[in-house]
Amino acid sequence: MNTPIRGIVPPLAVPLKDGRLDRASLERHINRMIDAGIHGLFVLGSTGEVVFSTPARRAEILEATQEVVAGRIPVLAGVIDTETDRVIENIRQAESFGVDAVVATAPFYALQGMAEVERHFRLLREATDTPVWAYDIPVCVHTKLPIDLQVRLGQDGVLAGVKDSSGDDVSFRWLARLNDEAGHPLQLLTGHEVVVDGAYMSGADGCVPGLGNVDPDGYVRQWDAYQRGDWEAVRSEQDRLADLMRIVQVSGVVGFGAGVGAFKTSLQLLGVFETNEMPAPVEALTGENIAWVESVLRRAGLLD
Repeated sequence: MNTPIRGIVPPLAVPLKDGRLDRASLERHINRMIDAGIHGLFVLGSTGEVVFSTPARRAEILEATQEVVAGRIPVLAGVIDTETDRVIENIRQAESFGVDAVVATAPFYALQGMAEVERHFRLLREATDTPVWAYDIPVCVHTKLPIDLQVRLGQDGVLAGVKDSSGDDVSFRWLARLNDEAGHPLQLLTGHEVVVDGAYMSGADGCVPGLGNVDPDGYVRQWDAYQRGDWEAVRSEQDRLADLMRIVQVSGVVGFGAGVGAFKTSLQLLGVFETNEMPAPVEALTGENIAWVESVLRRAGLLD
């Protein structure tokens, strides 16, 4: 697809059953989101268990996703890995499944400076004709991509876009302004799902909301309101989604287990996933935490 990727691009949560990909649940899940009107899908991101997945599992997820999507919306594939050559191997794999873009973080584990980070992205671009996106997620890779670097790489044709999960709203505002001043070389999607309204006011081209797995309709309604300039509807929908995001405020569980664990538990309660199974070593939510997620879904009107 040659048109810019914009709008609602949820990061696909992966249904598991007895340690294996649950293809029936995956098909229900993807079709449910497409029916809600999403504009793209980000596969093998943080929500999509990329760092838990072997090369074989990555291939299985890509193959199954493309089979269900069948060209209806663009698919972005995470090719996240520690260093350049490993990422290029992941790009080759993603290309073999015909994805529309690949998404890479800064290199991590080996201690490096910004010169190496820039060279990393330039080498990725040299290795592929598939559009390359940067994934700015310093909480996981311990590097915050400078806004001038992002825009320069956009102007040079290295990057097609950025998925910003930095949680830094000030930086995102400055990035959006600098990007516009440079002629908008980058498509900018926010991953900060609780303050998407603020990102839209900054000029974001869309969002990649993990919570969009649970309530894709809400994020599509918010996007549609943004497109027609109805800022009161944008704010009101965000307030509702912010309340729904409280599903992640579970007891005794943090990080991935709380966030993605709550998304999967919600999807199980909604009848989309058969289980809320998590990848090892993460445990699925149980007991009072399932009850908490259910109570939040009921308050949000997603469960009767």
